[in-house]
Amino acid sequence: MKRCLAFVFALLSAAAIAAPFDSQPSSVPVLSLTASATMSVPNDRVFAQLRIEVENTDAARAAAEVNAKMAKALARAKGTSGIEATTSGYSSYQYTDKLITRWRVTQSLSLEGADFATMASLLTRLQADDGMVISNVHFGVSPDARRKAEDALTQQAIKAWQLRAQNAARSFGFDAWRAGRVTIETGEPVRPQPMMRAQAMSAGGAPPVSIEGGNTDITVSVNGEAVMEGVRR
Repeated sequence: MKRCLAFVFALLSAAAIAAPFDSQPSSVPVLSLTASATMSVPNDRVFAQLRIEVENTDAARAAAEVNAKMAKALARAKGTSGIEATTSGYSSYQYTDKLITRWRVTQSLSLEGADFATMASLLTRLQADDGMVISNVHFGVSPDARRKAEDALTQQAIKAWQLRAQNAARSFGFDAWRAGRVTIETGEPVRPQPMMRAQAMSAGGAPPVSIEGGNTDITVSVNGEAVMEGVRR
């Protein structure tokens, strides 16, 4: 039993002696570097949201009118080639105006498409013929186009990071380096504010809608460690 305790104590003593040496920081310089690449990609998707609002002292009549108008607008949208349409955001609430109790019922229609001219024409008709109101229009890059851009940007960012690591190694007097931990990050594209232009009022009563998609900046960043190696000059 005494021999066993002595052996354990010896192991603990050896570990205590070795610990300070193992915890010492490495004498090899490690640099943390960042490089990025950015590309301005044309937006190839347009998203629009419209709404129908009806007010009436009778809640059932207000709801029935909204349902009828939405059914007509949804049929028009789904009948337009290249447009994806879904309903959303149904709400109904009561309020009092000049001692008269009224109901306001609202429902939204969401649209998505790749043909900007077709979307503009549809928005114009939904306003003029179906009494809808445009809530917002915004643009974005399709998943395929985004992936293609990110693949190209990743190669650019890696080469930029490698060049930065090489230059840093030379500046510190080392003739070689190797990569340590490296991460590649792709930022979420920031959609620009919609560009919409209302032209002169047409004979039908509603102005034709004109939309311009603009671009989205996509960025890929490389963050990592460059471990200095070789002979220091």
